[in-house]
Amino acid sequence: MLIGEYPCIVDVKGRLNFPAKLREDLGERFLLSKGLGDRCLCVYSLEEWERRRQKLSSLPSAEMYALQRYLFSSAAEVEPDKQGRIVIPQVLRDFIQVERDVMVVGADNRCEIWTKKDWEETQQQLSPEYIRSLIQKAGF
Repeated sequence: MLIGEYPCIVDVKGRLNFPAKLREDLGERFLLSKGLGDRCLCVYSLEEWERRRQKLSSLPSAEMYALQRYLFSSAAEVEPDKQGRIVIPQVLRDFIQVERDVMVVGADNRCEIWTKKDWEETQQQLSPEYIRSLIQKAGF
């Protein structure tokens, strides 16, 4: 399970020192892709990426093709170097509009990479009332 919040820096070459704890859980190589519905990047283990790819194939063709183009065209398989750094491709850095400060967060079966500003704004939107409504919908 991928958990926690980790403030990180993306350097001018697009390198990010990916948190060691998350690297351990994701494996030696993992995938980066655009977030679904949010301006963040999603980080998947190779196994989780395959599960999601298979789920896509169950959609009607037009929807499947649209999502495949969206996700696969800019997805990147990454392997951390000896210092634990990954390179975020330019197309993905542009997508989240990263300049320097990011938050890498664990989100159960994936991680997310947010600009620090967007992460803070997202967290402010999670009011206690909204969380209560989600808990009720989930049947907790």
